[in-house]
Amino acid sequence: MLTTSARLLRLLSLLQSRPHWPGNTLAADIGVHPRTLRRDIDRLRELGYPIQASSGVAGGYAFRAGRALPPLLLDDEEALAAALALRTAVTGTISGIEQTAITALVKLEQVMPARLRRRLDALRTAILPIDQAGPMVDAGLLATLAGACRDQLQLRFDYADRQGQPSQRLVEPQGVVHAERRWYLVAWDTLRVDWRTFRIDRMTSAAEVGAHFRPRPSPANGDLRAFVSQSLSLGPYGDEARVILHAPIDIVRERIPASAGMLEAVDAQRCLLRCGAHPQGAVVYWLLALELEFEVLGPPALHAMMQAAGDRVARSLARSGAATG
Repeated sequence: MLTTSARLLRLLSLLQSRPHWPGNTLAADIGVHPRTLRRDIDRLRELGYPIQASSGVAGGYAFRAGRALPPLLLDDEEALAAALALRTAVTGTISGIEQTAITALVKLEQVMPARLRRRLDALRTAILPIDQAGPMVDAGLLATLAGACRDQLQLRFDYADRQGQPSQRLVEPQGVVHAERRWYLVAWDTLRVDWRTFRIDRMTSAAEVGAHFRPRPSPANGDLRAFVSQSLSLGPYGDEARVILHAPIDIVRERIPASAGMLEAVDAQRCLLRCGAHPQGAVVYWLLALELEFEVLGPPALHAMMQAAGDRVARSLARSGAATG
């Protein structure tokens, strides 16, 4: 038989594991009488946990968000993950939460048992942080955007494109995505009547929350990360580059970022790279750096740039040979 404190922890863990628990099922899982379960529920409510009860055939208990933050119940792995995430947030790409992350981390480490603190110290020494690249975004702005996505509320904001040209946008937000070290908002642009991705660091004004909108089918079948990757790889840089790479598609995916371009399998040993979001000079550099055999299908300008690069390399090798001869 579990002690009262252990039983309360077990009950709290079960309540947080699913949206709704039938009373009899919950009592049976813990191994107590329904009357004991009701008393335990009352004890948790006194501690601040927002547990709602419903009656009838489908009656039971549900853990609901409350007005105040009650004590949290984390297992060992969850506590370690939370501590590492907070430490990362201190030097991450979201501004305005550094000091809050530090104080939360201190509180969490203070209540950790010694065995967990030792594991956390080992992880800290073994995992070396990488230099953070990419622009910072404000945590409050991210919260506003995410809330508008959740509640299906229009957003109005000022925006600057990659050339710095200003515009005012009225959008129906769908989701917030972190990709290629930057934050993006995926939204339906009401003026352009199409889906768009907006770099959040290019919003030049506070986002104003507006009226409720009727949801529409998401782009890319709901895979917003894939939609952002496609938007980044097929952008407004003139003609689209098309190159056959002589390597299986799985191998190429491991060697280039998703934002570099769209990949399609040609056969078991080759794949097609399509990219339009980068200057063709950058495409030339990538092709040479990949150290793969390839065929440039187009556009003609890319052919010319590759020929010029090849001629330049040949002249350099010839000069090198003459110098060492």
